[in-house]
Amino acid sequence: MNSIRVRLGVLGLALLTGLTTPTTASAAETAPAPTVEEQRLGKAVPQEILRRSGFDTVAPRLARALDDARSYGEARRAVAAEGAQLWRRAVDRAQGRGPAVGDLSRDDDRPLYWARLGLTREVRTWEPEFGLTDGQRAALLDELERTSRGQNAIRYPHGKGLKRILLTGFDPFTLDRDIRISNPSGATALALDGTVIETADGPARIETAVFPVRWQDFTEGTVERTLRPYLPKVDLFTTVSQGRVGKFDIERTNGAWRGGFGDNDTIGRTETVPVTDPASQPQWTTTTLPYRAIVAAQTGRFPVYDNTSVTEIPAGGTQPVVRPDGPTPGSTARQGGGGDYLSNEIAYRATLLRDRLGLHDRLPGGHVHTPVLQFGAGNTTEVTDPEFVRNRLDIIAQVRAILKAAAEES
Repeated sequence: MNSIRVRLGVLGLALLTGLTTPTTASAAETAPAPTVEEQRLGKAVPQEILRRSGFDTVAPRLARALDDARSYGEARRAVAAEGAQLWRRAVDRAQGRGPAVGDLSRDDDRPLYWARLGLTREVRTWEPEFGLTDGQRAALLDELERTSRGQNAIRYPHGKGLKRILLTGFDPFTLDRDIRISNPSGATALALDGTVIETADGPARIETAVFPVRWQDFTEGTVERTLRPYLPKVDLFTTVSQGRVGKFDIERTNGAWRGGFGDNDTIGRTETVPVTDPASQPQWTTTTLPYRAIVAAQTGRFPVYDNTSVTEIPAGGTQPVVRPDGPTPGSTARQGGGGDYLSNEIAYRATLLRDRLGLHDRLPGGHVHTPVLQFGAGNTTEVTDPEFVRNRLDIIAQVRAILKAAAEES
């Protein structure tokens, strides 16, 4: 997910008010319509993916639980339980635990994505007899987003001798171009969550979370809220997204600019990345991943590049200029190495948070762009094929090897 690298890459502060909303509503408020993202659920491909993975039972189960709820508190508990169960089920499926329901390969991230949208649509359109305020509904949706994305399930064992790695992935995106799309970064998050890699310095535990492809969630602070408790405690972090065809990129520089490409709700934003304390906001942040060691390591079949290119408006200038070797002093960001979409933004926000926490000089962290996940030649209609699965498995394995190389160098 690069600007889309070059143009192609929760519900936070406003929703936090819903967390303290009284558990009874004084008056019922009309349920909103499903979002653009949720409306795609009715198409044939999402329904096929849900059916062929066994995840078609997820949304109906929540619907029954909501029908049985006799208070906001009961609904909140049901939503939290279903969201957490969906994340655990998706992780277990990706890692080969439990029955192999359906014929889609276990490494597929799309059942989680479409099942989650089924859950959010149920909550968004639910109209209980006891009434539900907008704040209460927002709080339910926030709870569902966080639990079903693993954002509040990050757990590291206590004790010494174990390195801690934090990795994030993304939902599928550009679904109006091809609704069959899978995101290898989300698949990687599911495959690696809770796993341990053996490094030359000992074991390293990986914990993961997945983020939406929506500008508004980022504006409302979902990245910072999720990562802030953990960055001071981990030994390495990387945000991951889908980038260029046939190659990995370790992004050297991230820019404070949104380029306007439409998100999963077909909303675009063209502006400086909105953050708290904008007066101290830098135009650029940099990786602290050991990029030289990663590029030099033999991590898999895809080449890995140290990407130093950015697009800037030079100090005193008015027009964007591509700089192959990074930004010049005093320039204004227009694209980081990862572009100007949400992949660049998550890298910018995560590394800015690292720096604001005073961790720049001791915490390796940055962004990894994976190759584009491609279907087999000639496949324009089927939801999967052997080459598609092979490509996704190879990308997952190579991200794991990149983490190993980074952990051994850090």
